[in-house]
Amino acid sequence: MTDLRDVVARQRFEQGFADAEGEMRTVFADYAVQGRTRIILHVEADPALRGTGAAGTFMQALAEHARAEGLKLAPRCSYAVVWLKRHNEYSDIVA
Repeated sequence: MTDLRDVVARQRFEQGFADAEGEMRTVFADYAVQGRTRIILHVEADPALRGTGAAGTFMQALAEHARAEGLKLAPRCSYAVVWLKRHNEYSDIVA
């Protein structure tokens, strides 16, 4: 696993994970900026990572990043909406 990175030029958060064969794959979230809020438009895991928990691990890293940076997340992607609803410990960062 690699650290979560904010690719500002692409308005995308990314994190790398090793698949079953050890090859690095990416989970990402596209976002829009509204002040200190990041509107999460789309979360996607590479097909080789689906079902491995990588997307959930990514969302946890994203939530921790938002908290550390004083950001709010406004989920629009259905996966992000459901994940944040299931993880009340991050309710303080939900816009």
